[in-house]
Amino acid sequence: MKKYLFIKFMFLSLMLSAQDQLKGVILETSSGQEMPLPGANVYWLDSSIGAITAADGTFAIPYKFSYNQLVVSYVGFKTDTITVNENRFVKHVLQTSDELDAVEITSRKQATQKSYLKATNTFTVTSDELLKAACCNLAESFETNPSIDVNFADAVTGTRQIKMLGLTSPYILIATENIPAIRGASQAYGLSFIPGTWVESIQITKGTGSVVNGFESIAGQINAELVKPETDDKLFVNLYGASSERLELNTHFNTQVSEKWSTGLYVHGNTHQEKHDVNNDGFLDMPLYNQINLMNRWQYTNPEKGFVSFINLKYLNDEKQAGQVDFNPDTDKGTTNFWGSEINSERFEATTKLGYVNPEIPYQTLGLQLAFSHHNQDSYFGLNLYDIEHNSFYSNLIYNSIIGDSRHKIKTGLSFTYDHYDELVNTTNYERKENSIGGFFEYAFDNLDKLTMTAGVRVDQHNKLGFFVTPRFHLRYTPWEKSALRFSVGRGKRSANIFAENQNMFASSRQINILNSGGAIYGLDPEIAWNYGVSYLQGFNLFNRKADVTFDFYRTDFQNQVVVDWENPYEVNFYNLEGESYANSFQFEFNYNAFKHFDVRMAYKYYDIQTDYESGKLEKPLVPKHRLFANASYETEIKNNSQWKFDATYNWLSVQRFPSTDVSTTAFQLADETPTVGTLNLQITKVFSPKFEVYLGGENVTNVRQDDPVVSADNPFGSNFDSNFVYGPIYGSMYYAGLRFRIK
Repeated sequence: MKKYLFIKFMFLSLMLSAQDQLKGVILETSSGQEMPLPGANVYWLDSSIGAITAADGTFAIPYKFSYNQLVVSYVGFKTDTITVNENRFVKHVLQTSDELDAVEITSRKQATQKSYLKATNTFTVTSDELLKAACCNLAESFETNPSIDVNFADAVTGTRQIKMLGLTSPYILIATENIPAIRGASQAYGLSFIPGTWVESIQITKGTGSVVNGFESIAGQINAELVKPETDDKLFVNLYGASSERLELNTHFNTQVSEKWSTGLYVHGNTHQEKHDVNNDGFLDMPLYNQINLMNRWQYTNPEKGFVSFINLKYLNDEKQAGQVDFNPDTDKGTTNFWGSEINSERFEATTKLGYVNPEIPYQTLGLQLAFSHHNQDSYFGLNLYDIEHNSFYSNLIYNSIIGDSRHKIKTGLSFTYDHYDELVNTTNYERKENSIGGFFEYAFDNLDKLTMTAGVRVDQHNKLGFFVTPRFHLRYTPWEKSALRFSVGRGKRSANIFAENQNMFASSRQINILNSGGAIYGLDPEIAWNYGVSYLQGFNLFNRKADVTFDFYRTDFQNQVVVDWENPYEVNFYNLEGESYANSFQFEFNYNAFKHFDVRMAYKYYDIQTDYESGKLEKPLVPKHRLFANASYETEIKNNSQWKFDATYNWLSVQRFPSTDVSTTAFQLADETPTVGTLNLQITKVFSPKFEVYLGGENVTNVRQDDPVVSADNPFGSNFDSNFVYGPIYGSMYYAGLRFRIK
């Protein structure tokens, strides 16, 4: 076998060396003169074939007739894409980031972009992908993505919960423009606080991410890039209406204030005031709500001095009412007349990002991130009361440079976080302050031809978690053309906000118990986990059309976990892990451009997630072991600035384990497992012009619906009441329509 592999590698090497070589030189302009630019990255678009320019700026790269887009990049310079129609000597002057725009790529952009060159397993979901679904907020932005699981947290509040690698969102670092955003008090509902039209793109990283962004990431990182006032439409309007009588309006107003300043006002509002009880259990299938969400965004650009800055001011008011159809908060709140819930959240955020690029040494950059948020939630669930106030401050100073040439990059800096929590759980007050100061260093080696590596470490001193070290490592190796083999390992540590992260437990009659008392947070110890991952991406041509396959496997091992134990139907228990807890995730994904403008994506996912509970080792409840995913999209040719777009997404979930109900009275005992679930979403978009388009779609068009999602719905103040046994859709089919209007 070893002999066979050696011969194979020798054969591939001979083939590559026998290929034609495209040669050229990359230059920069310095004091009005063209000078060689050593260490620049040169590679073919959508491939892993690349080279680094030598000391005299020259390069040589394997050439085939099928290669026609040559990408040239260097830290501090504009990334250019050059069209190459023949094997000729290429001379190109790379402009610094304050000069000319990059050459425009005319080829069709993929809605989800995967990199063959990054060390991390990161892919970018573009605005084109986000528009394949109604995508009214960030929680609804992952319906067409097989790597993120979306489900309802309970049968009452309508809260959507996401999972990655089989782990819930608290184990995922969710950021906006690389500033941690969904954490603490906003963990349960924060994804619905970011409107989809505000999002320019989403970067999803599987496994532990960069140490630059903090120590809390365990399962992965999700970063939402917001639209920019300089590049967003001057006017954008999105109007949405659904058959459930949900209405939504999004408007963007952007203007150039001066040569260096631009600003945008972003307004989002949604409302749902119609009561629905399709399954006739006496409970609303979806809550009533109103949300007003405002953002004022400022962008400053001074290329002569090398400065760029963003300032964001946000305000949110979100009001929800859930529970029984006949519940009236004016007369029934705090009584046993009817079961009801109100969740009222008010949030203010101020963030700023300041970046500096040294005009004389463009690979040296300095960035400062600052963020403050005030979050106040007043809520009750039947007779359970839960209020939380969370004030948070975050700062991060980042310095970027290179060692020798751009193959060797470094990032280093300091960060500081402060969180003040004040929680009222029924009659018990929990108040605490957390603060941490940390430093990080990250080294990246980037040899585009074969190897990319990122190794980082950070040290933090936390008033509750103590002093600790967080290492992260990512490696990408290219064994042959259009391939990427990746390895990653890293450690994460976090404090579990057990009430904010598990608010669905209040929509039940369960008694809440914390079984440990010696820990620093709620008497519990911090959560610590290691994540290990391997992935393989291979691009190829199938019947002369582009295709790729991805295999990945990730394992998360908890050294300590705050176990959330639902195995007693009358209690929910929190305690430190005694034994082992792990999550294994395997995914296969296939993408294929079957014919012009028609793309197919299929995926299979397998989970093995087990924890040692007090009652023994069990699979995590309400997580399917198997999931099948399929998405198809088609666009017609653009004629007279008009075209049609068609999208379909199918999800199938295998059986899921119910938490034990063995000790419940016979009438309320459930089966050990759920049925399988399959849902289909469809959308059609008609683009009339670059300014105007309309869309029509349906979610769960096959009308799959879970029967009796609320246990003991006819006696919600009894001991058996529980709304947490949700495994599938509650409402059934939902249809929607909308329009988008923009002025460039």
